[in-house]
Amino acid sequence: MNGILTAGLTDTWDVAEGVAGLRTLFVNVVYIGHSASDWILVDTGLGNFAGSILQTSWERFGKPPAAIILTHGHFDHVGNLKELLEEWKGVPVYAHRLELPYLTGSRDYPPADPAVGGGLMATVSPLYPHRGINLGDAVHPLPQNGTVPYAEGWTWVHTPGHSPGHISLFRPDDKVLIAGDAVITVKQESAFAVITQHKELHGPPAYFTTNWVEAEKSVRKLALLDPRIVMTGHGLPMSVPELSTEFAHLCKTFKELSVPSQGKFV
Repeated sequence: MNGILTAGLTDTWDVAEGVAGLRTLFVNVVYIGHSASDWILVDTGLGNFAGSILQTSWERFGKPPAAIILTHGHFDHVGNLKELLEEWKGVPVYAHRLELPYLTGSRDYPPADPAVGGGLMATVSPLYPHRGINLGDAVHPLPQNGTVPYAEGWTWVHTPGHSPGHISLFRPDDKVLIAGDAVITVKQESAFAVITQHKELHGPPAYFTTNWVEAEKSVRKLALLDPRIVMTGHGLPMSVPELSTEFAHLCKTFKELSVPSQGKFV
């Protein structure tokens, strides 16, 4: 893994062939593709970083993406979507059909649950937006056959738990995984861990996870893919052999280490 930077609000790094990441404060967006062909943007990060996303897009590709793929619709993954769609007029957005109610103004996510504990990020989580957004006819359901629009060689995997329609993206040829928040490589509830970007594999951010049974199933589903490199919604990229060890440990200890001992969804 080359070019990993660990300081600043908008760090960038190359993750794998045709895969790059950009951190928007404490949330990652992912660029998939090459300048000579179509490329896609996965998630749009925390709000007020549209300029950084646009600049990185122009430097790497010199053109708008063919599509935007959302792993899910929480505020920190759609934060710059409105501004990007205004700049990239006509670019379609894709998400799982179970996530569409939160992206078409039909439903709101449950408020964050500070009772899960674990650190300052969880304590202040009631301040995080939880309202759905309305993308109208700009958003479309992902193809049911598991293909990813405009990303040849990639498949999407339904990984619910953190949200009903959460997905991850996987490239079987070299086993690169874009996990969204199904697994993350930082203890997101802890402000200290987020600031230092201390790297270790965790389950999804606890304060927004509503179904822990499904969340554990999703972790095991991703582990069975035997990924070689993972890019997550929060934290730094991780690769083998560390990744294999961390996945095995997470599967073995998920209930003890990831599921909070208290909270309204436990």
